[in-house]
Amino acid sequence: MALRLVFMGTPDFAVPTLVELAGSGHDIVAVYTRAPKPAGRGMALKPSPVAREAGGFGLPVLTPQSLKDADAAAAMRAHGADAAVVVAYGLILPQAILNAFPLGCFNLHASLLPRWRGAAPIQRAIMTGDKETGVMVMKMDEGLDTGPVAMAERVAIGPDVTTGDLHDELARLGAKLMLVALGALERGSLTLTPQAAEGATYADKIDKRETGIDWSRPWNKVHDHCRGLSPFPGAWFELPGVGRIKVLRTTKGDGLGEPGRVLDERLSIACGSGAVRIVELQRGGGKSMSAEEFLRGTPVARGTTLH
Repeated sequence: MALRLVFMGTPDFAVPTLVELAGSGHDIVAVYTRAPKPAGRGMALKPSPVAREAGGFGLPVLTPQSLKDADAAAAMRAHGADAAVVVAYGLILPQAILNAFPLGCFNLHASLLPRWRGAAPIQRAIMTGDKETGVMVMKMDEGLDTGPVAMAERVAIGPDVTTGDLHDELARLGAKLMLVALGALERGSLTLTPQAAEGATYADKIDKRETGIDWSRPWNKVHDHCRGLSPFPGAWFELPGVGRIKVLRTTKGDGLGEPGRVLDERLSIACGSGAVRIVELQRGGGKSMSAEEFLRGTPVARGTTLH
């Protein structure tokens, strides 16, 4: 017998899970997402990726500003749902909301909990140089990503993988994993395991003040910083006479020199130890392009110092 579900999610990461559920035979009775935000030159209100996808399926979309009052809890109970599926929703779910679902609220989280609880698990895993991550289906409690885990899928992080690459892979894997977990929940066979007491870390939201590249760090730290912030918000440097450049892809470079110094015609940049080579980048307001394409239009002489 299909489950009656409320889906709660907002960004692109949540869309594959919504698509899987919509085609699975489960009954999605409501989709909760964040309210539209002004975007673009005209600052027109832009619905979330989840809202757009839900509209294509003809699902009712709700965008409350908060879920903390009694009316929100009453409205949630009125859906008569068995369970909720939560994927990067963006609002805190108080206990009254969690209690509205007889079978519970199940969250898809992009890390191997308890490592990287919080807002930016994919970025922080790459920025820290982790070699492995994954996705987990967790039954929610009032803590920050502290609930017991139902299922997990582990993923290796390649040496040049960016947050954008990993985001898309985990979103696809997570959608499949959630569908399997809900099947077990429907059959009454879903097993929950408490998270380990040791090893908890917290993935704080990315602050724009930490996005500038510090060339004095070792090459691997600079590399992890750049790929962890790609494609958004993007690590950046200042190119004399040109302005701010966002770095989207790097790899290990060759050569040694003063940190920030351009070492060759391939845009290898000296770091505190070793060097990185910029592979893909973007000028302010422009499109992403390869380093070779960029250099054809904007030559950067060997010996130039980046800031």
